[in-house]
Amino acid sequence: RIKSNISSGINAEYGERKAEIRIQFKDTPSDIFGNMCRRNELVIRVQPSEAVYCKMNVKSPGMSFNTVESELNLSYHDRFEGLDLPDAYERLILDFILGSQTNFVRTDELAEAWRIFTPLLHKLDAGQKEPVQYVYGTRGPAEADKFIGDLGFKFSSTYKWTEKK
Repeated sequence: RIKSNISSGINAEYGERKAEIRIQFKDTPSDIFGNMCRRNELVIRVQPSEAVYCKMNVKSPGMSFNTVESELNLSYHDRFEGLDLPDAYERLILDFILGSQTNFVRTDELAEAWRIFTPLLHKLDAGQKEPVQYVYGTRGPAEADKFIGDLGFKFSSTYKWTEKK
């Protein structure tokens, strides 16, 4: 059962910048663990440290009846250890030098983006809309959390992705 909303964006939580897509699964209809479980999520990390992982609740090993948050993990840096994996900007510069347009926006995509955002930019210029302000280094504006919350997303800060060194 997958929750239909997808959360994405740059998140400055804990002082880090990251771009990722989170697909959040719905709550289980019958929780045998007494509501101790957070929602499972499929996370696609674009940068930094490209990764795809499924954050999930699992029963802790042993005789206890407790759960822990863990992940199934495909981290490029772990899977392809020893290879020099360029970051996003290095790849774009190399593509530019080689004449490859694979990772660049197509003309029709760019035109569509301008078609969508130009009316908003005109409203901003005319003072009809104000950008939502938020403190640098935070998760972002409270309105963004409310927006995805209204779509059914439940944020829990109990799990922290740890990259292997």
